[in-house]
Amino acid sequence: MLEKVVIANRGEIALRILRACRELGIKTVAVHSTVDRDLMHVRLADESVCIGPGPSPKSYLNGPAIISAAEVTDAVAIHPGYGFLAENADFAEQVEKSGFVFIGPTPDVIRLMGDKVSAIAAMKKAGVPTVPGSDGPITEDQEHTLKVARKIGYPVIIKAAAGGGGRGMRVVHSEAALLNGVYVTQSEAKAAFGDDTVYLEKFLENPRHVEIQILADGQGHAIALGDRDCSLQRRHQKVLEEAPAPGIPDKIRAEVAKSCVDACVSIGYRGAGTFEFLYENDRFYFIEMNTRVQVEHPVTEMVTGIDIIKQQLRIASGEKLTIKQEDVKIHGHSFECRINAEDPKTFVPCPGKVTHFHAPGGPGVRVDSHLYSGYTVPPNYDSMIAKIITYGDTREEALNRMRQALDELVVEGIRTNQNLQRDLVRDAGFRKGGVNIHYLENKLKA
Repeated sequence: MLEKVVIANRGEIALRILRACRELGIKTVAVHSTVDRDLMHVRLADESVCIGPGPSPKSYLNGPAIISAAEVTDAVAIHPGYGFLAENADFAEQVEKSGFVFIGPTPDVIRLMGDKVSAIAAMKKAGVPTVPGSDGPITEDQEHTLKVARKIGYPVIIKAAAGGGGRGMRVVHSEAALLNGVYVTQSEAKAAFGDDTVYLEKFLENPRHVEIQILADGQGHAIALGDRDCSLQRRHQKVLEEAPAPGIPDKIRAEVAKSCVDACVSIGYRGAGTFEFLYENDRFYFIEMNTRVQVEHPVTEMVTGIDIIKQQLRIASGEKLTIKQEDVKIHGHSFECRINAEDPKTFVPCPGKVTHFHAPGGPGVRVDSHLYSGYTVPPNYDSMIAKIITYGDTREEALNRMRQALDELVVEGIRTNQNLQRDLVRDAGFRKGGVNIHYLENKLKA
C-alpha cells in the first residue's frame, strides 16, 4: 500500500481523499494556496505545504510546485482528484518521470481519451456505441465537409476535439450555416484550448445524459459499477444526479456496460473512469470519457457499497482488482444535489464568510462538504461548496429523503442554490424520472 500521498486538490474532494487515505493507513500531504490555509483537509492532514497564491495557475495548476511538495515531504504518490490537473497528461507524465505514482491512468491513455476524435475512434474499435459523425477531424476540403454533414443529417453539432465542460460546441441546423459555423468554432477552439481541431456529430434533439462508472486495474481486469443519470444541467454543467438511471431496459443497460468494460481492457485503462453517453430512443451514444473520479461518484458508492476512492488507491499501489463483475450488485437508489455558493436567480458566484453551517442528517443521508461555521468561501475557485447525497430502497424513498435533507440544510452568510434544488426535487416532471438534458434550462426560462 502507498505510504504517503499528496492530495493535489482542494475543497470537498480533497477531504474525501484524505478520509479514504486514513482508512487505508496512508499518510497525507495537503498542498494548498495562500487563501486555502483554513480548509478542513489542510487542518486534518499529516503535513501541509503552501504551493502558491490564490489564482489557480499559480497554485493548483502549478505542476512543478506540486511535485516539489511531494519531494520535500517524501511522499510516494499524487492524487489529483477532479478538475485542475486531473486529466492533464503532461502533468501525469511529469509525476511519473519524477519517480512518483500518479493516481490515475497512464499519460498515454489520458491523451488518447482527452482528444475526442481519437477517443471516438478507440471506442468504435472496442465496440462502444457512438454518435454518427465525421469519423475524424474536419479538413480544409469544404465540399467534403458539406457531404459529411448531409450524410449525418441536420441538425449537426460542431465540436472542438480538445473541448470540454460545455465549451467548444456549436449546433448548426442548415447547410447554409455550416461552413461559417466550422470557422467560428475552430477560431474559438484555438483561442480557448490552443487546438483548432473540430469534428462533426449528429445533434440529438432530446437526449438524456447517462454515464457508466468503471474501475480497471491496468492488468487486464475491469468492471462496471452501474450507471448514473446526470440530465439535470444548466449550461452543460450538472446540477443534480442519480443512480441508477431510471427507465432504461436491463438488457440495453447490460450491453453498454459490457462494451465499456471491454474498451477499458483493450486500451489498458487503469483506475476509476466514466464513460459519458447521450441516451435517446433506447440507444446509447458515446460522447467522451472522463479519466478521473467524478463529482457525482457518491451516488454510485451508495447503490453498490463500493468505495471508489479507496479502489483508486489500491489500484495505484499495484493491487489487482479483487471485485468481479458478478460481485457488483445495484441496491436501491441514490440522489446527489450540488450546493453552490451562487445567486439563486442570476447564478453569479457569491463568495464570502459562512456565518452558520448545519448539515442535514438521518437515515440514508450523506454530506460531502468542507464547510464549517466561520469558513470563508474564496472567490478564486469553483462555486460548489457541498454535495447532499441521499439513499433509499426505492427512488421515491431516496427522493423524499432528499427533500427532507434540503429542508434541514442551513448555510448562512452567503447565497446558495439551495432553493433551486428544493424546487427541483419537488418538480412533478423530475419526480416521474427520465427528463432530458434540456429540461432544467426550459424550466428556468419558463
